[in-house]
This record gives sequence, C-alpha cells and structure tokens, in this order.
Amino acid sequence: MDLKKYKNSLFYLGVTGGFSALIYWIIKRGKELEKIESIAVSTTAHNSWEDFVLSMKHNFQDPLAILLAQIVTIILVARIFGWVFKKIGQPTVIGEIIAGIVLGPSLVGMYFPEFSAALFPVESLGNLKFLSQIGLILFMFVIGMELDIKVLKNKASEAVVISHASIVIPFALGIGLSYYVYNNFAPHGVEFLSFSLFMGIAMSITAFPVLARIVQEREIHKTKLGAIVITCAAADDITAWCLLAVVIAIVKAGDFVGSLYVISLALLYVGIMIFVVKPFLKRIGDLYGSKDNIGKPVIAIFFLFLILSSYATEVIGIHALFGAFMMGAIMPDVAKFRMIFIDKVEDVSVILLLPLFFVFTGLKTEVGLINDPYLWKVTGAIILVAVVGKFLGSALAAKFVGQNWKDSLTIGALMNTRGLMELIVLNIGLELKVLTPAVFTMMVIMALVTTFMTGPALDLIDFLFKNKNVSEEEELVLDNKYRILVSFGNNEKGKSLLRLANSLIKKQKSSSVITALHLTLSDELHSFNMEEKERDSFEPIFEESEHLNLKIDTIFKVTNDIETEIADVANQGDYDLLLVGLGKSIFEGTLLGKVVGFTTRIINPDRLIDKFTGKEGLFENSPFDERTRQIVTKTKMPLGILIDKEFQDIDHVFVPIFRSEDSFLIDYAQKLINNNNSKITILDVNNHVKNNFVLESAVDSLEQKHPNNLKVLTEKTVDLVFLEQQDLMLISLESWKILIDSDSDWLIGVPSVLIIKP
Repeated sequence: MDLKKYKNSLFYLGVTGGFSALIYWIIKRGKELEKIESIAVSTTAHNSWEDFVLSMKHNFQDPLAILLAQIVTIILVARIFGWVFKKIGQPTVIGEIIAGIVLGPSLVGMYFPEFSAALFPVESLGNLKFLSQIGLILFMFVIGMELDIKVLKNKASEAVVISHASIVIPFALGIGLSYYVYNNFAPHGVEFLSFSLFMGIAMSITAFPVLARIVQEREIHKTKLGAIVITCAAADDITAWCLLAVVIAIVKAGDFVGSLYVISLALLYVGIMIFVVKPFLKRIGDLYGSKDNIGKPVIAIFFLFLILSSYATEVIGIHALFGAFMMGAIMPDVAKFRMIFIDKVEDVSVILLLPLFFVFTGLKTEVGLINDPYLWKVTGAIILVAVVGKFLGSALAAKFVGQNWKDSLTIGALMNTRGLMELIVLNIGLELKVLTPAVFTMMVIMALVTTFMTGPALDLIDFLFKNKNVSEEEELVLDNKYRILVSFGNNEKGKSLLRLANSLIKKQKSSSVITALHLTLSDELHSFNMEEKERDSFEPIFEESEHLNLKIDTIFKVTNDIETEIADVANQGDYDLLLVGLGKSIFEGTLLGKVVGFTTRIINPDRLIDKFTGKEGLFENSPFDERTRQIVTKTKMPLGILIDKEFQDIDHVFVPIFRSEDSFLIDYAQKLINNNNSKITILDVNNHVKNNFVLESAVDSLEQKHPNNLKVLTEKTVDLVFLEQQDLMLISLESWKILIDSDSDWLIGVPSVLIIKP
C-alpha cells in the first residue's frame, strides 16, 4: 500500500482528531473545578425556545442591527423615489429628499408610529446623524474637487457680477423677511442678528451639483451660456460657503465683535491651506500624476489632510463641511488625481451615506407642524422671497451684463436651484438652534419647491423663446441621405460598429451620413473633465474613421438613463438604421445570475415594471443584456445589434432565413454586395424562398444582378467548417429568437452576428 497518496489525509485526521480529543478531555477535567454550590443554583429548568426568542429580540434591538436595518430601508426607499422623480424629469436628489420626509414623522411616523419607533428609535438617531455627517464631509470634498477654479479666472467679470448679485439680493430679502417673522418664529434667546443672517444665507444658496447635472443633461455645457452659468454657480458656491462660515462664527460668538476671533482663525486656516498645504499637495500631484498607479500611502496622505482640514474647521467653529470643501478645492489640478478620489469617494457618499442624511433631515421635518392657514401663508412668503431674490436677481444681473432675455431667464432659473446644499445649511441652522422645527420645515418645503420648479421653468423659457430659424436647406439635403447612427459604449465595440457601418455605405459616402453617439452617465461625469472625457471617448473612433477614409459626425451626451437616451436620439433624429453592440452578463446561466437578476429587478424599478407587464419575457431565453432589451423595446426604427467576435472583414456573409417575413434582410445583403462586394450565402431553412413570392422575387432579382456574389442553400443546418469561413451572420430578430430556442449545435461556431429588427 502506497502511503504517500494518503499522507495528507492521515495527517489531517491525526491532527484534527487528536486535538479534538484533547479539547474534550480538558473541558471534562475543567468541569470538576466548578464549585458544588454554583452548580446547585441552576436547578430551574430553562426553556430553550424561549431563550432563543429572547436572544433574537435582543439581537434585533442591538444598535448595530438597528443601524444596518435603517441603512437597508433608506437605500431601497431612496432608490425607488429617486427613480420615480427621474422618470418625471426631476433631479434624483428631489426624490431622495422626499423619501426622507416620507420615512419621517410627516408620513410613516404619523400613520405607522409603532413601525417608525421600532426602525428609528430616538436613541439610534445619534448613530444615524454621525454616519450621515461623514457622508456629507466626503460629499463636500467631491464638490470642492468638481469646482474648476480656472473657469473662474477666465470668465470672472460677467460671472462674479451675476453670482454676487444672485447672493446679495436674496440675502437682503431674506433679512427683510426675518424682520417680519422674528417675533413669532425665532427660537427663544436667539438674537435678531443671528436669526436674520441665517435666513439670508438660506435664501441665497445655489445647489452647484444639481445645476451642473441639469446643464450637462440639457446639452448646454458647450455653449457660452453653459460656461457662464457653471462659472456663476462655482463663484456662488465659494462665496456662499465663505459667508456661511462667517455667519456660523457670528451665531456661535453671539455678536460680530466676538466672532472676529473665530473669523481671524478661519482666515489663518485658509492662508495655511492655500500657501502651505496646496503647494505640498501640488508637489505630490506632479510627482505621481504621470504614473499608472497611485499607491495606498499617497492616497492615505490626501485622506489624512481631508480629515485634518475638517477637524480644524470644526474646532475653529465654522463647521467640518467647510474644511472638506476647502480640501477639495485645493486638490492638485491633475484630472487623473481628482478622478481617482471622486471614484473612490463618490459612490460611498452618494449612494450609501447621503440618503442617510436625507432621512435624518426628514425625521426632523414635520409637515404636520404647518397646520394653520397662517403658517402656510408664511411658507408661501418664504418661497416667494426665495424665488424673487434668486431667480429675478440672477436674471436681471445677467441682462445688465449683456445677455439676451432668454439666456438671462435661463441663468435665473438654474441659479434658483437649491437642492441638497440648502438642506445642509438648514441642518446647520437647526443644529445651532437658530431655526425652530417649524421654520426648518418651511425652509425644507421652499428648497423642494425651488429645485422642483427648475425643469418646468427651463421648458417654459424654451417654449416662449422657441427658435424657429432652423436651416430648412440642410434638412432637405439630409432627407435624401441614408443615415446611420452608431451608438458605442467602449472603443473596441465602437470601431467594430464603424467598420460595419462603412461596409453598408462604402461606395455611397456622398449620399450617406454616419453619426457616432457616445453617452455617459451624469453620475460619472464632472464639469472639470467633461471636454477631456469627450476627446478621449472619440479619439480611437476618429483614428478608425481616418483609416476607413470615412467622415463622421459625433454626438456626446450626458444622461441618467442611457437606454432611453439612445432610443430618443435615434427616434427623433430620423435615422435609417441604429447600430449598437451587445453586452452579455458574466453571470448568464448561473445560479448567481438568477439571484443577481432577481435583486436587480428590485433595485431597478424599470425591470420590475417590465416583469409585471410581461415585456421582460420577450427575450427570456436570449443572451441579451438588460441594456439591449431596453433599446429594442424603445426604438421605433430599424435596429442592428452586433455580437462582436473579433469582427474585422465582411467578405463572407451568411443569411439564414427562418421566416417569410425575413425578406427585408435581402435589402441589407444587397447593400453589402454593392458597397463591399461581399459574398452572400442564404440558408433557406424551411423552403420559404421557394414558397413565398415576395422573398423569391427579391432573391431572384439579387441573383440576376450579382450572380457571383450570391449562393442559396436549402439545408436545415450547416457544418462548423462552413461557419469558420464566414465573417458575419445576418439574421432577423425573430429568427434569432427561434435559433436560440432551438438550442442548435452550430450556434457555438457562429461568427460575429448582426441581428436586425426592422
């Protein structure tokens, strides 16, 4: 017997068995050490089930378990509300704020008090608060990095005038309003100076992140208007946060003279950050910015400075958020550095921690406190003052510096957006006890209304100033051209799709238009690297187009719904064909894939709705990914889906005909023959070519014109040798589903596939 084969097993059994016996012997001997009287105490019999139930109750009430349950509930509810508001054209942040109010005492707390008390017990709110504050610190760090200080230098003249007018006018109106509401609504013991300054700063804030997203999604970021409004918002952010720091200092000191000590320390802090810390960080950026990877020690240095900066401003008395914002603003001016930190920080802060802040705000927002017509009148007055001050203040200032009325009103509507930044200011006010819960609730309602109205206001302005001077001659020229839209996500698929498009129009370039479309998620794009992202996205595509001697147009868009945007661009652009690449899930066909698919339906309400309406079952057995399914459903024009298997040439094309309705494929085959001299092999699976007049006529006509380029086979299947000789399989969408359902063996050997939906 060869013991070498079993030595590992024998060693394992010997060690585990021997030491298990030793453990048992020690425990048995240890029992003898127990005192007789202590054993005698435990005479009462225990009910194991009751002990288990009590243990589980204790586990559910553990602070960590409660916090984890809160996080799960908050993320799910925030995602659902965010999706609903995104669908009606509103920023996702509005839905997340509403989700927080719904989970608070205004709805769940009012109608389901026991559930609310169990999920959000008073003693757990401290944990929620501090975790949400960490999220805010990380978020403000990102906001600071998103500000492009160079833009301020380039367009300072107009932007500073508009920005500061948009601050000082609502600030003055806010102080004026506080004069009338101070006696009835100011907390007891709070001086008028503190209360009025906080009302003023709350009226004059602008939500830079929401504004930047709206500008990008509406495609005005490349225009002069877009540059001005982004610059205005950046200047507004810097000025407003500096003002807020001063206001906090005054509130904590009690009067302006007392606050001078805090303000002096704050100025010293700013000086150190700009003249000491910034050059040091710039040196690190210059040293490591050109390297492929940035090591963890370098990352740790930046995070250490972030925490120290936040700590310093908290200790000084101007709030930790200002320190985080300042640290972001002085980050090295290296796009790679900023993108690395944004990628590391943003997902955690925006997806996980910020919703906690929204709910924490919602728990303190009691709409039920506004239970009197007079209180609603005051709320209306606050909203009116906020809109008049910010909207009209910005618009009039923009008009004064030379903008036309449409652009001036657009600037006003965008600067009136408050969103998350307003909530941060209001929470600081409530924390400092400058605002009562009733005033806090009124101001939260104002923040929601002013942010909600931005989209409709922009649509109304566009409608009122609708430009009808469209070049009719250009439209007539384009009407006669064959137009292909190529939508690509990554460079390799983009180049393959471009080669395919070129094969369809190679000899008819003068009467054809190829447009390359690249979309990026708004959450993934930041104003400082927008042009760089666009340039990098299209550079390989331009190189391929030059190689093909093909002139292309480009569209670069920012969106929060890629599938819908692709369909909208295609449907509204009067294209003759949309070409997209197919993505395939790495979990396809696995148990994990089924689990991931189920959870995705819960997290993505679009899929949940499709499941209930029966749309999702359309491609249940196909390897289509979710994005492709959505595009297929939403496009109302011919669509080509390329399954790319190292697609290069298109000399040999294989066209299986499974249905008589596949006759439209002959048109594409003819284009490939005319433009690319491709050799086409038609596989007539069920004798449809012979039995269908339309199909037979189309094939006969093509065969007469190009006898050397067309071959018709009547076999039921093909061998792998034939498939290896083909460059592309051209098939209809319905036939593709038939082929997938048949689970044919030769599917394994198919070349690249172009699936056409007519």
